[in-house]
Amino acid sequence: MSLRSNDRQWGSVAKFFHWVIALAILGNGTFGLLMDLAHSPMQKINWLALHKSIGLTVLTLVLLRVLWRWRDGRPREAAAPRWQQRAARAAHGVLYVLIVALPLSGWWFNSISGKPLQWFKQFNLPALAAKNDALRDFAHGVHEYLFWFLLLVLVAHVGAALKHHVFDNDNVLRRMLPFGRLRNDSVQRGDS
Repeated sequence: MSLRSNDRQWGSVAKFFHWVIALAILGNGTFGLLMDLAHSPMQKINWLALHKSIGLTVLTLVLLRVLWRWRDGRPREAAAPRWQQRAARAAHGVLYVLIVALPLSGWWFNSISGKPLQWFKQFNLPALAAKNDALRDFAHGVHEYLFWFLLLVLVAHVGAALKHHVFDNDNVLRRMLPFGRLRNDSVQRGDS
């Protein structure tokens, strides 16, 4: 498999970014929702620090992914009605915006809460804003609602990929799977 994407499928670097970011977002989102189950205040602080570090890692990875995608090729669009192609482009654009906005909103929330921000206890990051207790609940709400909106768009994204795979019998999903083998074009057209 090639590192770079071509007109038939995504390259291994694009696939790596896609799946690592997806798993990190889902895992970190679940982790964030379960943080209140911590057995002690110290455990909650440690979990929160880990949640923040994973979020910063996602932010870095998505920025690297955007840089890679800017220089990388891409598979040709699947045959579909124009409205579906536009919807797919719009959904991907919204996903990128949300994947950047979610960790930035967490960083902002952390900043106005007046708490330090470290990446895996290696180095400190600057605050994005001054401490502001009046905005704290609002910032937390923004961060949480961005997660739920991202989850909603991800469900639509996965649903569209499964629709292509199951009903359209095309390679849209297979070309992004880490070890997926593309269907033969003649099989896709119904020829044998």
